[in-house]
Amino acid sequence: MKKRNLILCLLFVAISCTLNAQKADDIVGYYYSIDPFSKEGSQNYIYKAADGTYEGLVSWVSNPEKKKFLNYVFLKGLKYNAKDHEWQGGVLTYPGKKGTYKTYMSIEPDGRLKVRGYWGVAMLGKTVYWTKESKKRIQK
Repeated sequence: MKKRNLILCLLFVAISCTLNAQKADDIVGYYYSIDPFSKEGSQNYIYKAADGTYEGLVSWVSNPEKKKFLNYVFLKGLKYNAKDHEWQGGVLTYPGKKGTYKTYMSIEPDGRLKVRGYWGVAMLGKTVYWTKESKKRIQK
């Protein structure tokens, strides 16, 4: 009986870990975004880094003059918080500008990614929404 309960507990823990990992990886993919400052479009790719955190890089830009930012890793250190259903603790650098911003992200019910970048406290920042795309855009 004790052996059976132990096996059931271990099985439950294994399934729970697998479900949380799948939920955490929901953020992985390509996202179209509009720059809140220049109003230009770009596509960003969020992926799971070797250390288990999530990072993001610029994979496509609408303005040919900004091709220098392709493959620029602008997002680092995001970790999934299962309790809050958010990716938190990340640091975002804005391509071409000085300084870093703290960030957290969450997936909205409509599927958009809510991205909040801020200085110090979350009240002092900006929220933008990215739209998930099924494939990488081809840069011309």
